[in-house]
Amino acid sequence: MIQNAYVGLGSNLGNRAGYLLCAVRGMLDAGLDVIRLSNVYETEAVENEHQPSFLNMVAELRGSTLPSPETVLARLLRIEYSLGRKREIRMGPRTIDLDLLICKDARVETEFLTLPHPRLHHRRFVLVPLNELVPTLVHPVLGKSIGELLANTNDKSSVTRWKC
Repeated sequence: MIQNAYVGLGSNLGNRAGYLLCAVRGMLDAGLDVIRLSNVYETEAVENEHQPSFLNMVAELRGSTLPSPETVLARLLRIEYSLGRKREIRMGPRTIDLDLLICKDARVETEFLTLPHPRLHHRRFVLVPLNELVPTLVHPVLGKSIGELLANTNDKSSVTRWKC
């Protein structure tokens, strides 16, 4: 049983590391109990490849202090907005992107939120930092560990530990 929640963070515009730091601070200020952070990884853009590379990481949130998944998502969207996120081009460049990947064992499918994140298992830029934190965590729908999902993904995009 999954007790905590996991948020993917990414930035490929401006001061990428600064935006990640501000997003973590924003989560704390929003009452989300961030208990662990993965390393930061430099990753190439996927789907819309003609844009700058990203810095990505994953934050682990303490489940016992979490509001509903919908409330968590609303807080994440507010943080994105406060950091200048604009949604002009689908999968386009962004100052910050915050994705609720897994929230306890919640399975949600609404117009605004799908949990677990529907593309989590297809993305090395999510799987690598998530595997760093919780390699044995079992995906609540697919029934495979994060380590297994990473080993079997078809995504071959570059994900390397960032050295500032």
